[in-house]
Amino acid sequence: MSLVGIGVIGAGRIAQAAHLPALARADGARLVGVCDPSELLARRVAARYEAPGYTSVDELLADDNVEAVIVAVPDRLHLPLASKALRAGKHVLVEKPLAGTVAEAEELRALVAETGLHLQVGAMKRYDPGVQHAAHAIQNKIGRILSATVWYRVMSGLRPSTEATLFPALVVDQDVRAREATFKANREQYLLTTHGAHVLDGMRYLLGDPTSLSAQMARAGNDLTWHGTASLAEGGLAHFEITANVHAEWSEGADIYGENGYVKLRTHFPFTLRASDVEVFDEANATSERAVFGDSNAYERQIEAFALAIRNNLPDSPSADDGVISVKLINAVAESSAQGGTKVTL
Repeated sequence: MSLVGIGVIGAGRIAQAAHLPALARADGARLVGVCDPSELLARRVAARYEAPGYTSVDELLADDNVEAVIVAVPDRLHLPLASKALRAGKHVLVEKPLAGTVAEAEELRALVAETGLHLQVGAMKRYDPGVQHAAHAIQNKIGRILSATVWYRVMSGLRPSTEATLFPALVVDQDVRAREATFKANREQYLLTTHGAHVLDGMRYLLGDPTSLSAQMARAGNDLTWHGTASLAEGGLAHFEITANVHAEWSEGADIYGENGYVKLRTHFPFTLRASDVEVFDEANATSERAVFGDSNAYERQIEAFALAIRNNLPDSPSADDGVISVKLINAVAESSAQGGTKVTL
């Protein structure tokens, strides 16, 4: 298929560490522009990829080579920038969560329906081959789910040295970094939104939509954790945990017990570019299967799926509908934990 020309809006940390390297290697897509209001970031990051650099979103969107955009900016800017791109006739891959509030997410969903364009939410864990293998096994092999545990624990002291090893050299605008730090001052809201988007979308992807949930939050210094229980549509229960940070190695995964077997999923720090480890136990045959995958870049795979959806008019995953539900789940966790664990019906 012809390559989809993609512009990247936002040239900060996640764009430089994840989206731009992935786009440079993705099949079916090509980078045609980088935009950031910081002249330093726009100029130097675009030059690294030999692409045009813009400080104006309007100028990027006016480029006929730009067929779609990746919106790689903080969630408070998702609505204005994604809606501007959609109104300009561009398809959108927007970083998770879809938007900062439910109302904003629903506004974007309505605009997608109005324009008929593609919008994919950047919950890239769905494109981890191990996660996909686990989802298939849950849906087709182990039967109705009784019990599940899903967790996401962000490492603390080990993270800077790990990222320094795995990340490309980042271009940093210190003025932008200082300004963004003020928006992260509400650490509770920032961490729940940032990390909860992964956990809660992943839980839905593996287990389906919960019918209700309750959650509590605890704090030790600057470290926060949310633990919750979600009721599943077919009667089972799922426990979820979101912790930032743990003073240990990165830990992410799921244990899922069904009527006919068990799925064990262990996910690595995303920038190691390793597929998740997954094991499926089939009780009837008394066998355990461990799938083995080669190295895999979930960011690259999500861009390839985005390009394929555009060219072949395929469904978006996660879609705008998925994005709205994820924001509602984040809000439900915040609401329940603020009320000491009150049950929230979804």
